Amino acid sequence: MALFGHAPLQCASEPDPELRRYETPGEALYGLAEQFKSKGDTAAWRATLEYLVARYPNSRFAAMARDDLEAAPKSAARTSERP
Repeated sequence: MALFGHAPLQCASEPDPELRRYETPGEALYGLAEQFKSKGDTAAWRATLEYLVARYPNSRFAAMARDDLEAAPKSAARTSERP
């Protein structure tokens, strides 16, 4: 019991900006894809999500990317898929 008196308290607080966490590659690629989408560049959005799925298939962001690609309207299809 005496040891519990010396344990640090776990209080909720804002993280120190100097100790910023780093993004995973999947997180960064998903964020980039979202930027492309917001600018209306659906070809870059789709290509980035496809790369994310291919390169980091086990990432939670790859799962989100697959869902986004499946839900994409047909108009967001790749332009290179034309006959």
